[in-house]
Amino acid sequence: MDYAVWIILFPLIGLVVSGFLGKHFPEKVTGWLASLMIGASFVIALIVTMQLAGMDPHHRVVEVEIFRWLTAGSLELDFGFLIDPLTCIMILVVTGISFLIHIYSIGYMHGDERFYLFFMYMNLFVFFMLLLVLGSSLPILFIGWEGVGLCSYLLIGFWWEDQDKAEAGMKAFIVNRIGDFGMLIAMFLLFKYLGTLQFSQMFPAAVETWGHHVDSPVIIAITLMLLLGATGKSAQIPLFVWLPDAMAGPTPVSALIHAATMVTAGVYMIARTATLFMLAPTSMLVVAIIGGATALFAATIGIKQMDIKKVLAYSTVSQLGYMVMACGVGAFASGIFHLMTHAFFKALLFLGSGAVIHTMHGALHHINDHHTDPQDMRNMGGLKRYIPLTYWLFVIATLAIAGIPGFSGFFSKDEILANAFGSGNYLVWGFGITAAVITAFYMFRLLYLT
Repeated sequence: MDYAVWIILFPLIGLVVSGFLGKHFPEKVTGWLASLMIGASFVIALIVTMQLAGMDPHHRVVEVEIFRWLTAGSLELDFGFLIDPLTCIMILVVTGISFLIHIYSIGYMHGDERFYLFFMYMNLFVFFMLLLVLGSSLPILFIGWEGVGLCSYLLIGFWWEDQDKAEAGMKAFIVNRIGDFGMLIAMFLLFKYLGTLQFSQMFPAAVETWGHHVDSPVIIAITLMLLLGATGKSAQIPLFVWLPDAMAGPTPVSALIHAATMVTAGVYMIARTATLFMLAPTSMLVVAIIGGATALFAATIGIKQMDIKKVLAYSTVSQLGYMVMACGVGAFASGIFHLMTHAFFKALLFLGSGAVIHTMHGALHHINDHHTDPQDMRNMGGLKRYIPLTYWLFVIATLAIAGIPGFSGFFSKDEILANAFGSGNYLVWGFGITAAVITAFYMFRLLYLT
């Protein structure tokens, strides 16, 4: 477990090298260097996971203290990592998918004048996301939380010369601040009542304080404030408005934000603080209803979209609703399982859509047409002949997200719906099953139109 610190150090090295020397290197060198740093993180994450898997199942929680970070009055915080099965799933998903997106970006961003800057921001994004999932206390998680918010602003508005793209970056940044306010209030309340923010001490203290008085006003207030934070990051009603606009950034950014990193932070945070939510059944019901309603609401918007990336954006909001709904009915493991399967098929869909848009750009440039929108599906059709490999990969990802039996999405959605039905919350189950049917419809519509 001593290697764990290298998981976040590698992206940091990539960030420094890209920032200071990237300008003087050839494109390929900068791109591959940044990518290989994330690849190295993935290898270390794999080693750490194997070490944890070799331990006794009841003791698979390791706290790695690096240094004493903060002492203020009675608040004492170590800068350290908490490594358990939840952390391992997250670090493998974040590093694994980010590595593939980095490699894809080398070709996608070819010729961009700020090529080195793009990879610097991408490394920074992965660094903060890894800090968020590895942190052993709420304040460390919060640093990563704020960091990914900053990076989303930098990357969504990467081509800031375009007013719309600059505004989309601003929108993501500002909407997320609302959720962050909730997180801060929750931290203040937790410290006031429990005297600690270190996960290993906080959860036993919470059970001791509120275990005999479930649904006390204080724990409801804390969990609802944490939920506010999650609705901002994971784009749930009412704070989902920033995510569809996040499409303004380069396609690899869309894939990174929507699949592996930022949007999964809220779901991860709810799963990490599951102990607190279990002490507040009222808050759990609110979580389940918000998740279910978001899953259904976003799916209905997805039906009417004509921009290929907008369809995928609303699909992400809908799938995140599924994960939040799973946490709300107490199926935290199922929610994280869906987070993992979604990360893979959604990254594949976004990178595939990037290939489609690239092809459309090339075709329109060839016929000297500068007025047709290369992202409008009404201008597409029959692209299978020109990009057969992209077509087949797109089909696989579509079958997965539509929940077709045998593909990953089927297993994770099925488990969530089974848990929702088993919890007796038939309204939420109804939301979930309807959203699943609509998802299959709009994804096959996208496939046929394109």
